[in-house]
Amino acid sequence: MTVISTPANGRVDLTAKRSWRSTKSNLFSGLMGAAFVLVLIPLGLVVFTVVSKGIGIINVEFFTSEIPIRSREIGPGMGPAVLGTLIITATATIIAVPLGILGAIYLNEYGGNTRISKLVRFMATVMTGVPSIVMGLLIYVTFTLRFKQSGLGGALALAALMLPIVIRSTEEMLKLVPNAQREAALALGTSKSRTILTVVIPAALAGIVSGSLLAVARAAGETAPLLFTIGAATKFNPNVFSGANTALSTQIFSNANSTFVGAIERAWGAALTLVTLTFLFTLAARLVTARFSRKQK
Repeated sequence: MTVISTPANGRVDLTAKRSWRSTKSNLFSGLMGAAFVLVLIPLGLVVFTVVSKGIGIINVEFFTSEIPIRSREIGPGMGPAVLGTLIITATATIIAVPLGILGAIYLNEYGGNTRISKLVRFMATVMTGVPSIVMGLLIYVTFTLRFKQSGLGGALALAALMLPIVIRSTEEMLKLVPNAQREAALALGTSKSRTILTVVIPAALAGIVSGSLLAVARAAGETAPLLFTIGAATKFNPNVFSGANTALSTQIFSNANSTFVGAIERAWGAALTLVTLTFLFTLAARLVTARFSRKQK
């Protein structure tokens, strides 16, 4: 607030006095900046530690060689784990993301406040809080033991963890689409299903992709459900429907528990590979979303 005062010398003072509102704004802006720095400190330490300890073992052979059978062996070899992570995560994504998006479309566009939609929302909320180890044990007992499908069982366990995240995040994004866009499309004679496909989903696509990425990031780093389902293979297995498989997260867990130097080095290398893969997937999806948004404009 600007205060105009006339002192004894006759000069007008136009100095802006700091108000309590501006003081509070500056104070909380500083607190937010400090909180941001505090969050970056542990993140930076984790990234620095993983890179510094894992970069020494990363080479072409690390991604192409099989995992040593004996933990005490020195040298690289995480090719089967890298391939297994990509295949199992991709299979889980193929299962969970379409089902999650369809479920969210039903809840927001068709279900409303019916009993079925309330039940689905409640179950999605409950599934979000289920520990991953419990989900892995459930899939192991009900699917892996019965059908002897270890790789597919791991994908199902990850898909079950991804599904509620995709449903809830997609539903919230669909709620943000203005009803005026739906009404305008319907007024032009477009059917409801076509309106959802051509108007609603493109408008919420960025948020849907972000929610799906959050689910994929959780699935890629999960360890507990995979310990029950996929086994600990040391050879390449590109077939998710047959034979034992492995993943980077399980290899990190098993090698980090070892006392041998070679195993610990491979664990750090696998950790760096997993972090890099997650970053690359996120970056690629962001680029695709940004390009699609430019086309929509």
